[in-house]
Amino acid sequence: MSAPLKSIEGSSDIAAAMGEIGRRARAAARALALAPVDQKNRALGAMAAAVRGQASLILAANAEDVAEARAAGVTGAFLDRLALDPARIDAIAAGIEAVRGLKDPVGTVMESWTRPNGMRIERVRVPLGVIGIIYESRPNVTADAGVLSLKSGNAAILRGGSDSMRSSRAVLTALAEGLRAANLPEAAIQLVPTRDRAAVGLMLSGLDGNVDVIVPRGGKSLVARVQAEARVPVFAHLEGVCHVYVDKAASLDMAKTIVLNAKMRRTGVCGAAETLLVDRASSQLRPLIEMLIAAGCEVRGDKATLAVDNRVKPVTEEDWGTE
Repeated sequence: MSAPLKSIEGSSDIAAAMGEIGRRARAAARALALAPVDQKNRALGAMAAAVRGQASLILAANAEDVAEARAAGVTGAFLDRLALDPARIDAIAAGIEAVRGLKDPVGTVMESWTRPNGMRIERVRVPLGVIGIIYESRPNVTADAGVLSLKSGNAAILRGGSDSMRSSRAVLTALAEGLRAANLPEAAIQLVPTRDRAAVGLMLSGLDGNVDVIVPRGGKSLVARVQAEARVPVFAHLEGVCHVYVDKAASLDMAKTIVLNAKMRRTGVCGAAETLLVDRASSQLRPLIEMLIAAGCEVRGDKATLAVDNRVKPVTEEDWGTE
């Protein structure tokens, strides 16, 4: 069983706790900015090992989150985003290892030029500092966001969905073990310890200047709130209405592989394909439709698509902009 959630009651308690998180993150960011790539990679390797080693604890915590969400009557797509299993735990660890294998971005020279007086100027990548990341109920994002921030030399303050609080805490425990193994500050990756939405408002205010940028990862309403209320720079996205285009010259086998993976690998995530565009000069529309329907996907299409397969349903104008 996972540990009970820490309770922070009252606006003054939340403000004090968030202020301390901000200060600790700022101190950790200074250390990370100077950390050599070998030290960061050592932490990432230990994190991946800890995630695998603590899989049973993470799954137990996730089971509590899933049970609570199911009792609340959430949708099946929501449960799919929230739920973890051994394969998804291993995918989290593999993702950490993939980040470990990336080239260190810190210190990379992006551009250089020499002035007429002989002075050489370079544009060099440096860490941003402290990144506040606000996301919804996908516990794997706790690892994704934390390790990407670490690799790029930034400290992270994570505010995951309230429905995945136990799961995110269990994942963070494994990440903290990796930080300790590499002698890096545990405050390099912190999780907001309350479900109270007041904590989000405090993050958006910048925590007394200790947050350098906010990254929202979630639905349209979350992104809109962050953009409206943030008093620090924001890296925002809009909706996950993803398109796949198949050109007339594309290999049919390749197109089938890409389209099937893009739509059916995991339909509940924002990266799943919503719209398939096929070149009118292509003969690939029919086999692609047949493949999707055989895989259990409902296909809605325009007049040309309806003429290809009578199982296709008419598309509405609203469908084109719906995730």
